[in-house]
Amino acid sequence: MTPRQQGDVDELFDVKNAFFIGNYTQCIKEVENVTKVSSEELQVERLGYLYRSYVAQKKYRVVLDEITESSPAMPIRIMAEYFGGNRSKKDEALSQIEKLFTSSLLKDKHLLIIAAATIYAEEGNFEAALRVLNQGDHIEYNALNLHIYLQMDRKDLARKELKLMQDRDDDATLTQLAQAWVNIALGGEKMLQDAYYIFQEMVEKHGPTSLLLNGQAVCFMGQGKYQEAQTVLQDALDKDSNAPDTLINMTALSHYLGKPTEVASRYLSQLQDSHADHDFVKEYNQKKSEFQRLCKQYCASA
Repeated sequence: MTPRQQGDVDELFDVKNAFFIGNYTQCIKEVENVTKVSSEELQVERLGYLYRSYVAQKKYRVVLDEITESSPAMPIRIMAEYFGGNRSKKDEALSQIEKLFTSSLLKDKHLLIIAAATIYAEEGNFEAALRVLNQGDHIEYNALNLHIYLQMDRKDLARKELKLMQDRDDDATLTQLAQAWVNIALGGEKMLQDAYYIFQEMVEKHGPTSLLLNGQAVCFMGQGKYQEAQTVLQDALDKDSNAPDTLINMTALSHYLGKPTEVASRYLSQLQDSHADHDFVKEYNQKKSEFQRLCKQYCASA
């Protein structure tokens, strides 16, 4: 897939914008508004944003009911099976993804690369995710690379990936978001302030979403502006009371504000109940288990 030439009209501009800022309901509406596109490649990409939005909303049944095994959007069906399934289903989805790479069923590998990289990254197999992303050329691959580098705490590589995105399209929504993510990772008053302005500009231009509001909240917390963070996180809760990022940030903010322990525990319990497979929950449970083990060991030796 080749990068869009500068000056070309992006037929999926509104679709992509809504998806990237986390407004999945609007993305679905925008897809329905774009009834015709100029190429089969764009049609596949259009379907990809539609069904990826349903996956993001955890409406897996819609995806499973509508995408057949012969559909070019089959990789997104596998994503739905992975994220909506138990460990056995996840392993089966991984096997399906690997088989698709060796088959000739898909003419366009774009959605396959997106789905495979997303699933591998979720598995913590960053090496496999990066290897898959290097098989194509698309700004989304750059963004996923950058996100993985930040998860690996390789800020140096994330900054290099950001430079590639800026050279490709400095004004693109994904590039601006990537700049904000890198700024937050680097930290410091100016970096956090610049990141906040990026999120604020998008809120003013496209309206608030849980993703943008959580971005602002992280910037505020990094600057010690806890009351401001509470205001935007409350707005985020009003939009989606079960979003994992909002629950995590509210848990942390409750401690910063010195609220009673049960307040933070309430958000944490909700997170554990609704998002048991989230990386934060897995790491928390692991550390809790390790702490309890050390306590028993200490008590026994004492």
